[in-house]
Amino acid sequence: MFEIKKTEFINKTFRLEKTLVERLSECSAAHNISVNSLVAQCCEYALDHMKIAEKDE
Repeated sequence: MFEIKKTEFINKTFRLEKTLVERLSECSAAHNISVNSLVAQCCEYALDHMKIAEKDE
C-alpha cells in the first residue's frame, strides 16, 4: 500500500568560512543538487564514518 511519508526539517544557522561555502556551492552546482542537500549528506557521511575515541575508565 502506498504510504505518504513526511520528513521533519529544522532550521539552524551555522557560520562557515567563505572558501568552504564557495567549494560547497561549486560542488552542488556540478551535481545539480542544492547546497543544503549537499551539506546534509556531508554531515551524515561524516557522522557515520567518524572514529570515536574510547574514554579511559
